[in-house]
This record gives sequence, structure tokens and C-alpha cells, in this order.
Amino acid sequence: MALTRTGRILYSLTFLVLLPIALVAWATATADIVSLPTITSARIGVPLVFAGALLLLFGMRDLWVYGGGLPMNADPPPRYVSRGVYRLLPHPIYTGFCIICTGVSVWAGSASGLWLVTPVTVLGCAALVLGYERQDLRKRFGDNVRPLLPLANTSPPSASDRVTCCLLVLTPWLVLYGIDSIVRPRTETAIALHFSNHRYLLRSSKLIYFSALIGVIAAPLVVRTRIALRRFAVWSLTAISFAVILSFAVPLCLLVASILFLRQSSFSSLPGLGLASVSKGAELIFVPSLAVIWAFSVVEALDERGSLLRWMSRCWALLVAVSCLITGQDQFVAILSGLAAVLLASYRSNFWGAIRAGSEGIANSWKEWQIGLVRVINHGIYVGVGAFVALTVGGVFTGPGHETALAVAGLLAVTGAALWAQYVEGSPQLLRPYGFYGGLLGGTLGALVAPLFHTNIWLLLAAFSVGGPFGQGLGRLRCLVQGCCHGRPASASVGIRYVHPRSRVCRFTDWTGLPLHPTPVYSLLWNGVVALVVIRLWTSHAGLHLIAGIYFILTGLGRFVEEAWRGEPQTSVVAGMRLYQWAAIASVIIGALFTALGKAGRAPDPSFRWSVLFPAGAFGLFVACAMSVDLPHSNRRFSRLV
Repeated sequence: MALTRTGRILYSLTFLVLLPIALVAWATATADIVSLPTITSARIGVPLVFAGALLLLFGMRDLWVYGGGLPMNADPPPRYVSRGVYRLLPHPIYTGFCIICTGVSVWAGSASGLWLVTPVTVLGCAALVLGYERQDLRKRFGDNVRPLLPLANTSPPSASDRVTCCLLVLTPWLVLYGIDSIVRPRTETAIALHFSNHRYLLRSSKLIYFSALIGVIAAPLVVRTRIALRRFAVWSLTAISFAVILSFAVPLCLLVASILFLRQSSFSSLPGLGLASVSKGAELIFVPSLAVIWAFSVVEALDERGSLLRWMSRCWALLVAVSCLITGQDQFVAILSGLAAVLLASYRSNFWGAIRAGSEGIANSWKEWQIGLVRVINHGIYVGVGAFVALTVGGVFTGPGHETALAVAGLLAVTGAALWAQYVEGSPQLLRPYGFYGGLLGGTLGALVAPLFHTNIWLLLAAFSVGGPFGQGLGRLRCLVQGCCHGRPASASVGIRYVHPRSRVCRFTDWTGLPLHPTPVYSLLWNGVVALVVIRLWTSHAGLHLIAGIYFILTGLGRFVEEAWRGEPQTSVVAGMRLYQWAAIASVIIGALFTALGKAGRAPDPSFRWSVLFPAGAFGLFVACAMSVDLPHSNRRFSRLV
């Protein structure tokens, strides 16, 4: 849509003035809830701000000179720009803005700005690109849009290809390395102490260790074909993603292991693992061994050079892993986690193929049983189990005495989901749909009435945030069977096919048998990531309002991107974006307000007890009946599911 002159001015003021002010205010308001180390350095911060500002200004200039317009998504330039700074970076304005946020946080010594506001800003920019801007560019310019990574062909990569690859791959590596250097305690392992007197071996091990850093920097510069450069970039970015996920998952697994096998709720009983010996799930950031991942990324880059060099590079990568132990640079768990990220990245195609095949099987597994006028559909098992797990998790984390409040909030969430979808998407064909944002609103209202049941509002909101990803994630399996929340057409290697005649895809669209984006699977996987983050915050005894806020922020960002790949015809488009993308933006804003304005204590210790299973089971049965039992021959409102 084209903006008027007044609209352009207001749009510019929003992003150039109001947004920076809001981010500064957010960092100030949350200064007391982020306990990670503060970095205060004008020598680092000022150059970062200067570099980010230059990048941002050059990007704006290129859009004006080469694109013939201003950097406004609502009224974008009429010509596609691939010159100037856009030749090296696809999104220099967003990149520059994120660098400025980092520089200002370091310059001002704001821990909240560095560890909360800046990461959310980075994720928000990525969500905007993936969920809107990239799609819009493809609609307007088609094949002229430059791919983020080099094309998969055997031609030699250009200098800009190599530079772009270096920036895309090395920047997140350097960020992770910086985080690891700042927050991770460096303690000598028994193996490192054993070799401390062998100076030649120790010196050689250090050289091998640092050769991994040199190798990952040189790899994009020495590959001979674009397909090899693309393979290196894809492998590295995938490994980065798995490394971040493992940084949240590994401490949780170790904490569970210490509770189950050592009867201790701390890491102090697990010596030699490189984790802080602070009780109750210490506030720390764990990073898998980056040197190990770097070394194997070099192996991936050299895969085209012949079998001899390939095997030599693999042996060198294993020596890098050994050198991490000998020098004490990485602990045993970090090395194992690095190797796990390597395996996941190397077998990503097999991993995704198994997920895609399984989800396609579930999507075409509809079964129903008629009992008189009542119909029971098999997808009730998924939502029933999801609701049971969600309430159980919430009950375990809140502790005893809050079961009634949790059940009431859960009932209001289901009611809100039904009412929302009824009045937003309802139609004669969809008599009883359910909407996620109605459930989110209903659950929030349930938390507001928690004091009636002697439960703190923030405690219940945080419990809702911890249990919610499990209920939402498992509930997406119902979406696969039902055919709701489906995606739009995709490539055969990505999409799944719906062929069951009862599926909503086959009933209401012309896409029967065509590969569609498995958006319910995208949602399930993202909910798994959200669960890891919020549970990690809880076990670190973060503030309850921070946990609730992060949940709202992450679910909003994920849904914004997911919605771009959806293909449901009944979802309306408002001001160029799908309705639920606006709802996702509102979720992010509400989450930020929770963290800034909320005042709550720290999360308590989880406490499992058998008594929580009964109300969780009853709630699961209720949800299964509500979402999978109907009256198929009735035309009354709320009577029929399909």
C-alpha cells in the first residue's frame, strides 16, 4: 500500500525515534532482572555504534539512489537493489541497527540491553525478514531477488559471494565465542592438569586448538566452487542453530540427571563438567565446544578436495577435540555437545526426512468412531496428552496448592480458544474451530483471577508459560490430522501431502496431494525451543514476570514467521499482513511490557508430587472431548468440528 506524505513522516518517526526510545526505556526498566555480567567499555561500544550507523546509513542511501525510494516496508522502493552495500549484505539496515544496539549496551554498561533487548531486537529483525520482507520481495521481483547464500553450481564463487558467506557465518560464531568467553568459568580439568608439565605437548595442543579458528576463517576463502561454499554455509548455520539449542538443553539434562541419580538439585555433584557449582540450577550460559564445530565445518568445506584430504581433515578435527581437553579450553560435556551439534548438522537431511515422513503419516491418519449421534475422532489423543502434560508441568513448577487455579486457567484457555475462532474464523463449515490467541487470552484472564484461589498472578502466568509450549506443541499433531493450520505449496523436499478425504485441506482447498509447508511441524519445533528457554529461566530462578514475558515474546516471533508460510484461505489480510501476524506483534509487545512493568519474585523450586496427575488427567480428558468429540449431523453452533 502506498503511504501519503504524512504517513511516510509518521512511519519514519516510529522507527527512527519512537522505536529507539522504547528500546532504551525497556533496557532501563529491566535493569534489575538481568543478572548476567555487565560489559562497560567505550573502546568497544563507540566503534560498534559508529560501524552500525555507517552500515545503516549506507543501506538507506543505496535504497534511495538505486531503489528510488525510502526504507519503508509499507511503501517500499519500486526497484530491487543489489548494488552498493547490498552486494555484500542482504539486509544492511537491520544489521546496522542491531550492531548499534549492541554498541550502545556496551558503551552504557547495560546488562539488560546486551542480554535481553539486543537479542530480542536481532530475533525481531530476523522474524520481519523471514515472515514478511523476504516474501514481499519475491512477490514483487520474483527470480531477481538475490539468494541469501550462493547458488548451488560448479562455477567459482565471486569475491562478494565469499565476503557475504564470511559475514553470515562468522558473525554468529564470533558472537557465540564472545558470550562463551565472558560468562563461562574457566577451570582446569584433571586431564589438563595432568599434561601441565609436558610443555611441548601442551604447546602443540594449543596450536592445534587455535588452528580451528584459523581454519573456519580461511574456509570460505579457499573453496573452489559455489556449491561447496553454499554447503559450507548451510552446514555452519545449521550447526550454529543446534549449538544454541544445546546450550539450553544440556544444562537442563544435567540438572535432571543430578536430581534423578545423585539426589541433588545442583551441578556441584557433577565434577569436571565445566558448569558452575552454584546450587539450584545456576544462572549461567553453557556453550558447546566451538572449536570442535569449527574444525568439522572446515571438513565440510574441504569435502570437494578428494578423499585423502577429506580423511586428513577429519583426523585433524578429532585432534582439535583432543586438544580442547589437553589445554583445558573446553570441558568434556562441552566437547560432547559440540560433537552432537556436528552430527545433527551432518545428518540434517536424514533428520528432516524422518520428521517430514512421520508428520505426513500423521496428517493422513484420520480415524473416527460413531457412537449413536456422537462421533469420536482419533486426534483427541494428541490434544488430550498435550493438555495433561501442560497442566502437569505447570503443577510441578508452581508447587503444591495451586492445582485449582491451574485448572481454572486451563478451562478459560480452552473457552477463549473456542470463542476467538468462532467469532474470528467461524463459518457454517467450521462450527467449532479453535484459535491459539483466544487460548492465550483466556489463559491470561485465568491468571488474573488466580488470587481468588490463593495463587499469585505472576506465578500462574509463569506456569502457563512453562506448560504452554507442551500443550501447544503436542496439540499441533491434532492440526496435522485435522488439516487445519496447514501451509501453502512448497517444494517436494520440504512439503507434506494431505490425501485423506476428511482432512480440511482436501475438503476446503484444491491442494489435495500437493506438497505443502508443514506449518504445524514448524510450530511444534519452535515450541520445543521456547520450552527449553523458559524452563532454563525457571531453573535459574529468574523473575516470574521475566519468564512470562519471554514466553509471550518468543511465541509471537515464532508465530509471525510461521504465518508467512500458512495457506488457510479464511485468514484475513489487514494492511498487507495476515491477521495473526498482527496478533503476533501484539504478543511481542505484551511480553516486553510484562518484563518491564511486572514486579514479581523469583521462580520457586519445582516439586513433583503424584497428586498433580489427577487434575491434569481430568483436564486432558476434557480437552480431548472438546476438540475431538462432536455431533457430525448437527448444524448448531459449536456442535460440529468439520
